[in-house]
Amino acid sequence: MSQAKLRTDRIDLVPLADEHLEHEIELDSDPEVMRYLTGRARTREEVEAAHRLRLEAAGRVPGLGFWAGFVAGEFVGWWILEPPERADQGPVEGQAELGYRLLRRFWRRGLAGEGARELLRHGFEDLGLDRVFAETMAVNAASRATMASLGMTYVRTFHQDWDDPLPGSEQGEVEYAITRDRWLSHRATHT
Repeated sequence: MSQAKLRTDRIDLVPLADEHLEHEIELDSDPEVMRYLTGRARTREEVEAAHRLRLEAAGRVPGLGFWAGFVAGEFVGWWILEPPERADQGPVEGQAELGYRLLRRFWRRGLAGEGARELLRHGFEDLGLDRVFAETMAVNAASRATMASLGMTYVRTFHQDWDDPLPGSEQGEVEYAITRDRWLSHRATHT
């Protein structure tokens, strides 16, 4: 199964491809966008290396990967459903990690949640996933609010070892998750 093209009311989500590299460079070159990820803008070379890894994500588990998001033909950011990568994230089979990153000029418009809702729908309905989780720094209140609005619930706080810790990393990372049954229930009460 290849990655599907997805659509919301406002967003066209297309499988990430080489043609999206310049958009990724614009996105990752904003230090505010990268505040809770690297704490600084990425160089072109770093984004090119990350791009190759992002493309590889689509080959690890059928149907999963990165999607570039466009509103009225304009790139707004990317969304991801990818298999767990660390042992503490649980088994690969039946679950995926949800993520999103938007250009700053598109923040606070509900787009992160809108695209993420479609990826949850795709993961549970089309791919038959049992569980989807997301992670962020504990201090990233905006991303945590998006996760909660999707019906995801707090699972845990955990700490990772960083060579160059970011401000706020002493408070740890948080994991939120939603199961297919909870998603069905949440969707029924929020549509």
